[in-house]
Amino acid sequence: MSTDPQSADGVDRQATSGALPKVFVFMLVVLGAFLWIGYQVTELTGGERKAAVAVEISPEGGEAIFWGKGRCYTCHSLGDRGSAVRGPNLGQLGEQFALAIGARAVERAKERSEKTGKDYTATDYLVESLAEPGAYVVEGRKNEMAIVYAPPISLILDEIKAVISYLQSQAGDIDIDAINNPSEIAQGYYNRIQAASAAGGGDPGEGEVVFEDNCIECHVIAGEGGEIGPDLSSIATKGLKFISESILQPVKTLTANYETYVVIDSEGRQTIGVKSRDEEDEVDITTAIGDVVTIAKSDIKEMEQDPTKSVMPDDLSEAMTVKDFQDVLSYLLLQKGE
Repeated sequence: MSTDPQSADGVDRQATSGALPKVFVFMLVVLGAFLWIGYQVTELTGGERKAAVAVEISPEGGEAIFWGKGRCYTCHSLGDRGSAVRGPNLGQLGEQFALAIGARAVERAKERSEKTGKDYTATDYLVESLAEPGAYVVEGRKNEMAIVYAPPISLILDEIKAVISYLQSQAGDIDIDAINNPSEIAQGYYNRIQAASAAGGGDPGEGEVVFEDNCIECHVIAGEGGEIGPDLSSIATKGLKFISESILQPVKTLTANYETYVVIDSEGRQTIGVKSRDEEDEVDITTAIGDVVTIAKSDIKEMEQDPTKSVMPDDLSEAMTVKDFQDVLSYLLLQKGE
């Protein structure tokens, strides 16, 4: 029997077996690096997603959110607790922050009342600060606060309410009743937060921009926009599923009187669009680009409704990012015709 490590096929079996542990170690190193990177990405985007747990609307519940899921501490300190300086200190610290946020909110509410002509309470101010941080930017600061009800933070309404009660507890009056039974001002912001949550975390403010860039030429909201498609001033009453399908699959949710017609005249010319006027002797067809084509009925060779077509673009899902889609959904979910 041969003891030569060199086998008949020319492979050095000792060299090969010696290389296996090295390859195994290399694979472990790569796997470890991959897992570490994944962990860091998860942390940067708001931490591990966990099942929603009911939060207590109380200062204690809000404190847990402030220093936990909400990551408020990454931008704000509270007195001498924390070291973040990107946003204002929300506690009492030196001359610059002579009042903690609970007491500070009372003064800010007066300023908001004077500026807007609306009767703001301290609770209203705190709600606005979290729901629309750009509405009031502290002098010397930038409008850079994250939208806390949008990804990656994605706080739900009760979590935001809890944070508000925690902020009230900082040298202010805790008013759970005002938080749970909001004024008209606060309710408007609550509606915004709930719409955003329903849309998967969209920002209604950004959604309005998306709507103006993509939809306003064909749709009216609150009296502004084009009339090629249906008025969307009360579209929220039809629900999230209907709105989503209307954007992603417009043919599936055609609104009555906005069906698409294909008209062929006596000379063979084809016109496709919505029948926007139908008189005894002529019809108007409004095309997808807004052109109105008037056709005498005596010149019509064929006119049929086509259930497979819609004047609404069917490639909006490709033109918009996922964020655009979530944002415009949240904006449309606020349109209740009120």
